[in-house]
Amino acid sequence: MMIPNGWEAVIGLEVHCQLLTKTKIFSGANTAYGAAPNTQADGVTLGLPGVLPVLNGEALQMAVKFGLSVDAQIAERCVFARKHYFYPDLPKGYQISQYELPIVEHGHLDIEVEGQGKRIGITRAHMEEDAGKSLHENFTGVTGIDLNRAGTPLIEIVSEPDIRSSAEAVAYLKKLHQLVVYLGICDGNMQEGSFRCDANVSVRRIGADKFGTRTETKNINSFRYVQQAIDFEIERQIEVIEGGGHIVQETRLFNPDTGETRTMRVKEDANDYRYFPDPDLLPVIVTVEERERIRATLPELPEAKRDRFEQQYGLPRYDATVLTGEAALADYYEAVVKASGADPKQCANWVTTDLLGALNKLGKDIADSPVTADMLSGMLKRMADNTISGKLAKDVFEAMLNGEGDADAIIDRKGLRQITDDSAIIAIIEQVMAANPGQLADFRSGKDKLFGFFVGQVMKASQGKANPDAVNRLLKDKLAG
Repeated sequence: MMIPNGWEAVIGLEVHCQLLTKTKIFSGANTAYGAAPNTQADGVTLGLPGVLPVLNGEALQMAVKFGLSVDAQIAERCVFARKHYFYPDLPKGYQISQYELPIVEHGHLDIEVEGQGKRIGITRAHMEEDAGKSLHENFTGVTGIDLNRAGTPLIEIVSEPDIRSSAEAVAYLKKLHQLVVYLGICDGNMQEGSFRCDANVSVRRIGADKFGTRTETKNINSFRYVQQAIDFEIERQIEVIEGGGHIVQETRLFNPDTGETRTMRVKEDANDYRYFPDPDLLPVIVTVEERERIRATLPELPEAKRDRFEQQYGLPRYDATVLTGEAALADYYEAVVKASGADPKQCANWVTTDLLGALNKLGKDIADSPVTADMLSGMLKRMADNTISGKLAKDVFEAMLNGEGDADAIIDRKGLRQITDDSAIIAIIEQVMAANPGQLADFRSGKDKLFGFFVGQVMKASQGKANPDAVNRLLKDKLAG
């Protein structure tokens, strides 16, 4: 949306990122998604008397890994706190989180919107446990409570209020999503709630020193909805202020059916939560040695991989950006290049255009591709040794996509081997010339554009199997007479 003249938006995002551990943050209960309700809630999750939480070491390492990837400061000493509030799906009456001393502080992400780069600060990323889930479907007059999700480890990533539009917000969110999936610390499934966003939005007159009163729209679970919710809230707040009203600090919910936000509750302040250090959990110490050990486990990050693809494979920036958008896609591409020995740009074209286009139509991810990297490599090898032409390769690819086997099996079964023998191609050319005497006479009288006609006829007569380079070479000689 275009923000009205004289106004600017101030946006900060809080992203809840569910860590990809097998067990919960303070107990050994399972975190698998989709289990029957309340089958993964143990005594620690329920806050039963006499139980004690124990920090999941893998969750801590994942939090540190994230902090290092955004050039943040890693706290040598961090503390867990109790955050008190009442939800039906929070049986303890408090959430274990971090407040004054989080694990990660002062990082950043660089984004690009319409060709313009911008750095978005990351204030903090703190560890905490998730709450359960209130269920309203299939219930009349009551609310169902599923505590399976309660206690699942999260990092809450809080941006600085550096974002000025919904487009910047989405760019930041996509970049963050890409990063945590690359790191292997989150599956990024927004539909299942493992990556969800709260958007803090305020507006002010351009040139104003102070921020306006903000609202927080909770638990938005798609990039499109984030954009819609922010745009609606900007427009709503400006209309309220210009109409003589004032903005109430509150928590709001987004309705994807209407594209509107609505009031949920008055926004709490930190004091309302009565934070204090959790007496059951010792401070966490991250030594310099431990931090550097974790740093050594960091994978190649998206921007570094993109730059390497440009340099190593000679790819344009666009191709390199697309191919490194997902770690799995980048791995697929490199496997194709290495196994096929084909030109890297040719490989990129097949992956970004043919493969991704087909997967998009099928609604599949690269991990579920019917055409494996080995299968695509095998097809490219057959193109390189002139077994098939580029045109026949399209037929082979389509057959692989339909589950008809690898390239060699399809070529043999369908008789798709390219005709490369000059004498065989000359015989086809002579048949075409004999069948089209009028066009032949016209060509020889100076109508050079008819060359394409003859090429087409030869390819048709050979059922697309004649080698195109040989056809062009031999046809020129024969037509010249």
